[in-house]
Amino acid sequence: MQTNFSPDQLQDPDTRESNGILRTCVHCGFCTATCPTFVLLGDELDSPRGRIYLIKEMLEGGKPATEEVVRHVDRCLSCLSCMTTCPSGVNYMHLVDHARHYIEDTYVRPWPERALRGLLSRVLPYPARFRAALMGARLGRPLARLVPGASLTAERLRAMFRLAPGALPPASPMQAPQIHKAEGIRRGRVALLTGCAQTVLAPSINEATIRLLTRMGIEVVITREQGCCGALNHHMGDREPAMALARANIAAWSREAEGEGLDAIVVNTSGCGTTVKDYGFMFREEPAPWKARAEAVAGLAKDVSEVLLQFGYAPSREAPELTVAYHSACSLQHGQKVTAAPKQLLAKAGFRVKEPAEGHLCCGSAGTYNILQPVIAAQLRERKLGNIARTGADLIAAGNIGCLTQLAGDTLPVAHTVELLDWMAGGPAPPAVAAARRAA
Repeated sequence: MQTNFSPDQLQDPDTRESNGILRTCVHCGFCTATCPTFVLLGDELDSPRGRIYLIKEMLEGGKPATEEVVRHVDRCLSCLSCMTTCPSGVNYMHLVDHARHYIEDTYVRPWPERALRGLLSRVLPYPARFRAALMGARLGRPLARLVPGASLTAERLRAMFRLAPGALPPASPMQAPQIHKAEGIRRGRVALLTGCAQTVLAPSINEATIRLLTRMGIEVVITREQGCCGALNHHMGDREPAMALARANIAAWSREAEGEGLDAIVVNTSGCGTTVKDYGFMFREEPAPWKARAEAVAGLAKDVSEVLLQFGYAPSREAPELTVAYHSACSLQHGQKVTAAPKQLLAKAGFRVKEPAEGHLCCGSAGTYNILQPVIAAQLRERKLGNIARTGADLIAAGNIGCLTQLAGDTLPVAHTVELLDWMAGGPAPPAVAAARRAA
């Protein structure tokens, strides 16, 4: 693709990077066939190719973003299916992230949208605030049906109430800053990103991860200064808060890596993993020490499935006679290119593993997407659940808390992959297993 940025524009590192990305696009359109929003809406501007044209014109013009550009960029899930499909290697992830930051710098959103996005960015990354917000939403949940109107604002409010769980698990002491010693001879040492939303919604995922790794002889460190990975802010174009959160993690993990050493930084929420693995790029223009630390942290980051394969996971129970529909989270299959490991581990644990049709398509969660774009998210959810139902599976496994939250409800029970693997290696059975057996 030909671009026409001025020399002055190319002095900006983000524009310079985007220029290189735009020039790799050859207009082939392969991306349109695998883009969830184009598949649903059939609008070229809601395809990666269409968004690339809009972003190119916006950045080259150097003018404030228009409502049209904002509308179509906002509809992008950042599922990155287009990057898996693209034969030219267009790094759409970095391009759309730049576009979102540019939009937030130049476009004034309607006040209800500004208020909602501000609320999400100031609440979701902080577990204590998030827990308090969910408790309030739980009390107001019966009122969701009374929210008037069919506007996008009304749909968003209803989505927030609908996604709030009916009950919250208690906070887990295992997630507090500490060192979980390896059982027997220590074979490895890792840091665990406990996350933000996941620590509140499903602390059982971190508990299962810690139990399983320590049982395998791996020491698990939960650093005191770590927090949210920054993905939620980053994907809303809110750069400075995202960089501050990432900086805290980099500092904490660097001290551990430079001290006793780390074999990996384990991430069991794939949306977070994609961002942590991108820290090197995010900090490419930072002073040399920060850039080097960010690159080192990105190099150490691994999905929990990668670590379990590396250290030789093995089950200790007999095969459970359960069929699992494996939902491959977009951030894992497209963002991190981790596709085989989770399925191999589930099969090794004794589960019959089924992959639903259209496995490349997003479930509609996508961070805050199911709140900010609830209508499209709901359509994608129904499409995904329909494909899963046709597998005849007993339960759903996935490696991302957002997907698990999106797919839960009036359907098959859901469990994180690591919860199932922990159970088959001597840990407690997750509630999804009992629910699946009751339904059998």
